[in-house]
Amino acid sequence: MHKQELDHILEQMLESHGNVSDLNLTPGKPLQVEAAGELVPVTMDPDFRVLTPFQTETFALNLINQDRRLTETLLREGSCDLSYALKDRARFRVNIFSRSGNYAIVLRKIETAIPTIKELNLPRPFYKMALEKNGIIFVTGATGSGKSTSLAALLDEINETKSVHVITLEDPVEYQHTQKRSTFNQRELGADFDSFASGLRAALRQAPKVILVGEMRDRETVEIGLSAAETGHLVLSTLHTVDAGQTINRIIGMFSAEEERQVRIRLADTIRWVVCQRLLPGSGGGRVAAFEIMGANLRVKDSILHGESEGKTFYEIMRAGKAFGMTTFDEYIISLYEQGKITQEVAMAYSSRKDTVGRGLDSIKSSRGEATTEIEFLEIDHGYEGS
Repeated sequence: MHKQELDHILEQMLESHGNVSDLNLTPGKPLQVEAAGELVPVTMDPDFRVLTPFQTETFALNLINQDRRLTETLLREGSCDLSYALKDRARFRVNIFSRSGNYAIVLRKIETAIPTIKELNLPRPFYKMALEKNGIIFVTGATGSGKSTSLAALLDEINETKSVHVITLEDPVEYQHTQKRSTFNQRELGADFDSFASGLRAALRQAPKVILVGEMRDRETVEIGLSAAETGHLVLSTLHTVDAGQTINRIIGMFSAEEERQVRIRLADTIRWVVCQRLLPGSGGGRVAAFEIMGANLRVKDSILHGESEGKTFYEIMRAGKAFGMTTFDEYIISLYEQGKITQEVAMAYSSRKDTVGRGLDSIKSSRGEATTEIEFLEIDHGYEGS
């Protein structure tokens, strides 16, 4: 297969449906794209009714393009990440992985234009995050929840407002930032550094004010990140965690019991914000982002230092911290329902505490004069009178 043939197929997949976010090539299935959160088949001429293992392997080899490092990583670890440019049309973050001895491929479309905080309608605290001078900001969530896009918007705000040196360590480079007020040096895993830990260690000698670490995958990277934050750098990074409390516990859990006390002290001193996000099905189609935001205050620092306790959970701190821009997923989901952006079924399905969200939805429905229960015609049973 020539590059022109590969590009033609990818281009046809992109044009097959509106709002395509991912291209999926799996043996035993037709060509598929994810459009508005759902996988749908793609038909083209000639048609790939069912992809064979040979065809997906051919696609994989063409995407790897004889890169020795990627080939060795794929054989050793069973998967590899790379970026691929489709002429001037689109860029993709590609993951090739082995399953049952055959290869499957997922290509995530990367938007070429960097969205702004305003365009994405991100919560107001993102503007405060761009003003931070040092410390650590975590943006967390499941794969495909929009973490990279939110971080790109945050970095663009810094680029528009500050004259600072920004180093990014990515796997692979997704959004390509232009040189505005800030000076950007974007580095890619494999091509420019061999691990996040070594790239972060080197970044400390490159005089940055802001460092983006694509993902804090291990103890060593977290430790160097904490050191960078302690020495006056603003560190931005991601984790695959579902809420703010789990984020703190995941970081502490990377260290031994003997190190826990010291890590808690360092984390309490350096953490600035924890943002968790999820993408929910929108009531009018497409997807809507929901956020949980925790900012550092005295109560948060105390809970990091001594652990959560009754009345001092991160969830309760966020509920009480609305004035500081904090919010829980449940509060954000209730507000999305009130705005008509999601349905009641979606709100309940994605809630953290269903009783809390249920009461919130009932309150909104009651204020609108809508029924809050399906039970009808309740009356007193008079059959017991006189018994």
